[in-house]
Amino acid sequence: MEPRANSEGERTYTQILKSTALIGGSSVITVLFAIIRNKAIAMLLGPAGVGLMGLYSSIADISYAIAGLGIQASGVRQIAEAVGSRDAERVARTAIVLRRTSIVLGLLGALLLAAFALPIANFTFGDHSYAAGIVLLSASILLRLLADGQIALVQGMRDIASLARINVLAAFFSTVISIPLIYVLGTSGIVVSLVAVAAASLATCWWYGRKIRISLSATSALNVRREVSALLKLGVVFMISGFLTLGAAYAVRIIVLRAEGIAAAGLYQAAWTLGGLYASFILQAMGTDFYPRLTAVAKDDAECNRLVNEQAEVSILLAGPGLIATLTAAPLVVRLLYSPEFYGAVDLVRWICLGMMLRIISWPMGFIVLAKGAKGAFFWAEVAATTAHVGLAWFLVGMFGTVGAGAAFFGLYVWHSLLIYIIVRRLSGFRWSDKNRRLALTFLPASALVFGALALLPLWPATIFGLLMTALSGAHSLRVLTELVPVSSLPATIRAWFSRAA
Repeated sequence: MEPRANSEGERTYTQILKSTALIGGSSVITVLFAIIRNKAIAMLLGPAGVGLMGLYSSIADISYAIAGLGIQASGVRQIAEAVGSRDAERVARTAIVLRRTSIVLGLLGALLLAAFALPIANFTFGDHSYAAGIVLLSASILLRLLADGQIALVQGMRDIASLARINVLAAFFSTVISIPLIYVLGTSGIVVSLVAVAAASLATCWWYGRKIRISLSATSALNVRREVSALLKLGVVFMISGFLTLGAAYAVRIIVLRAEGIAAAGLYQAAWTLGGLYASFILQAMGTDFYPRLTAVAKDDAECNRLVNEQAEVSILLAGPGLIATLTAAPLVVRLLYSPEFYGAVDLVRWICLGMMLRIISWPMGFIVLAKGAKGAFFWAEVAATTAHVGLAWFLVGMFGTVGAGAAFFGLYVWHSLLIYIIVRRLSGFRWSDKNRRLALTFLPASALVFGALALLPLWPATIFGLLMTALSGAHSLRVLTELVPVSSLPATIRAWFSRAA
């Protein structure tokens, strides 16, 4: 039995690395476009303009989360379950119902945002003159929800290559559309660019979604109603979760805006982008490939827990060195990706990096709750996280200024990591493997030491220490990864990278 277990584990590690490399590779290109876009927008608009863009984006994200009723996430889960059971008819039925429901919800969401534009503008900006921009922004809600109907099918079918291409093309269009519009129109081009980018994203998703052929034979109205009911029952929970998460992000921005002004909100927006830049490679791959894969085996607790431990192990090994490097090089990263005007975001970036380290560790556990469809546990965990995040931000921003928002994010994940572990212990009997406990006891103290050195020591000694810890953690991660997965089993491009790194 032991050789078989080892073989299964080896295949899983290989799958994790392959999907992470594919999505992560596309994310590298995405990040390069984001660097160009963020740098240009920062130079054109300054911190106040970046803060304004962040607030408009938050309004759009919250409206999208409410209007979508979570059906994109529940659709991925339903399709992944059907694929796991080899039920082609159910896959087709879910895809068609999802597409049609997305159209209806998109229209309703756009109309509601437009209808409430005036009070939203007054609450967010304290000025009704921004209402016209919010009315225009409502078009992006319809476009984004139409795209959901396509992308849920691609993700549920685990067509990772197409998802990677969609990510790259979305980043490309976002860059080539946003920069010229903002250059010509200034701050007036912010909302126009958000709508144009959503339209380009819909075109890209439709192009790849249409390549997946689905054929649905005649089905009863009862089966369609059951499919809609299943999508909406779980989808509403996802919607509430999305609303709470995005609502918390919006609330934190409002707290910073009220306490420190629009320029401080721009610093927070920049720090949020930079702090999550590297971690997004891992988190995006996790949500794209790992979630559908875990859903297919969610009823088998032992297999579910094994997959989570293996995903967490690879994620920590890949993310740890990069986050320590971001901690160390935060001033340089801020200067390169934004401008000297944004130096006030450096300490924020470091706090967010600490939070991202905990997020990388806790996220795989959270997918157990999603895969098992534990709606009650999922809902209350999100309520607790939102309450902790907003409460900490309100208290810490009042005490320490803008940097308190970054510390609040770190505090959120200290709390959330403990809570989600307790929940999944009850759901599936999950326990961290010995290897993951050792990794956590390696990377968490290393991150804390680098953070402390940067806060207490002069710049150059602290930077040298941070670079040394980055090199040591990177060498350790590379050695462990090559032990987990035979290099010969990886694609040629990854083998070449490992050979050069070794």
